[in-house]
Amino acid sequence: MLAEIITIGDEILIGQIVDTNSAYIAKQLNQIGVSVYQITSVQDDRKHILQAMKEAEERVDIIIITGGLGPTKDDITKHTICEYFDDELIESKVVLEQVEYLFERYISTPISDLNRRQALVPSTATVLMNQFGTAPGMWIEREEKTFVSLPGVPYEMKALIKDEVIPRIQEKYERPYILHKTVLTYGIGESTLSERIEHWENNLPEYIRLAYLPALGKVRLRLTAKGKDKELLQAEMKKQLEALTPLIQDVFHGMEEEAALEVVIGKVLAERKETLATAESFTGGGIAATFTAVPGASAYFKGSVVSYATQTKIDVLGVDKELVEKYSVVSAQVAEAMAQNALKMFGTNYAIATTGNAGPTKGDADADVGTAFIAIATPTDVFSEKFNFGNSRGKVINKGVNKALELLWKEILKK
Repeated sequence: MLAEIITIGDEILIGQIVDTNSAYIAKQLNQIGVSVYQITSVQDDRKHILQAMKEAEERVDIIIITGGLGPTKDDITKHTICEYFDDELIESKVVLEQVEYLFERYISTPISDLNRRQALVPSTATVLMNQFGTAPGMWIEREEKTFVSLPGVPYEMKALIKDEVIPRIQEKYERPYILHKTVLTYGIGESTLSERIEHWENNLPEYIRLAYLPALGKVRLRLTAKGKDKELLQAEMKKQLEALTPLIQDVFHGMEEEAALEVVIGKVLAERKETLATAESFTGGGIAATFTAVPGASAYFKGSVVSYATQTKIDVLGVDKELVEKYSVVSAQVAEAMAQNALKMFGTNYAIATTGNAGPTKGDADADVGTAFIAIATPTDVFSEKFNFGNSRGKVINKGVNKALELLWKEILKK
């Protein structure tokens, strides 16, 4: 069972917005056994849309289109769909009532004829009611192929996918079962990891595929099983994970489906009634943002000082000025002092500190771009490690955040 996603909008192609709709739709389809064969982005151009629809119909069973359903002249999707199916637009009474209700209830400006045009839909389409906007979704079948057109506004699209599209696909099509499991590893490169698990990988059943998903400081191993026998796939996946785990025990940090590392750390800290603080320089609050993005983080995360400037490290964190002058602001000694002082300031069980040179210039220190020190402090100990994260500013910062989580997790596991 294959699907294709077509996103319409010049704003995607010029980089003005990021296409998050396709990622959401693909994930929802995959969960019900529909594989996305291709994702295509096209201009607000009649010929381009027609060509994309024709090619998709030749390849897949389900074509989902997002965007181009607004009331203005540049939104041409409905007219183009009518042309593709040799159809015509008719007014949908239920859609018109919905549009008028939304204007009366939520919109202060008077409704116009342009807004009422949102009620025009292809005559052969099944209307998918949009509870959060004026543009309806549309479901059109031709032989065994299904076309679905949805508004591009993410929250409107998501509601229609969840409430209308997925249930209809489940009812109409017989689908295989797809099972994903993603193993999280930290502190090991893709090639080294591949060599370590080569024998295991070579002996995977043909219906289980392995993908390496490297990121900064971590590699995700995604196992995908696909078939009709759900129980067989689940049993074999469990067997393969049990065989894999001993091979990567020292770098294994859990399953992505269960939780990311920051979630796992937070859960352990909350269970132990322990707390954490951060003192960040080159990571610019990235570690704190990672933790506070998790609901309930206030139970264990107490705060952060983003001491980006050298003087802030001295004035706010209380790092000794002579320490900075003797060892440099980018040093193990300064990183450890930052961690210890943050621990005392917030009264926590753990503190993370980062100091480094993310570039593009050397700043207050003579350290090469990419040089970084990360320190972990506890009430009884403090230690730091030196790293060189390369010469890309974004890479240095993101690697620093990931490595800090890894070092903290290793320290937590000592108990």
